[in-house]
Amino acid sequence: MIKVLYFARLREELNTGSETMDTVPDLRSLIIDLRARGGRWADVFGDDQLIMMSVNQEMADPETSLADGDEVAFFPPVTGG
Repeated sequence: MIKVLYFARLREELNTGSETMDTVPDLRSLIIDLRARGGRWADVFGDDQLIMMSVNQEMADPETSLADGDEVAFFPPVTGG
């Protein structure tokens, strides 16, 4: 199992801050599974959306492998000013 966290507008749009899911091979597979839920999930994780992600608190990309017990976080890009 992996723990998936959603931050900022993602948390608001998906109406959840976290969940536990079965382990998948990599982040790309996880995104495909989340998008397959349809509705807001398909919109939030659509190809045209820019979402940052981390695995075990380290920045990651879609090719990043996942293992049982990992913590995945999704969040929008952060800007400063």
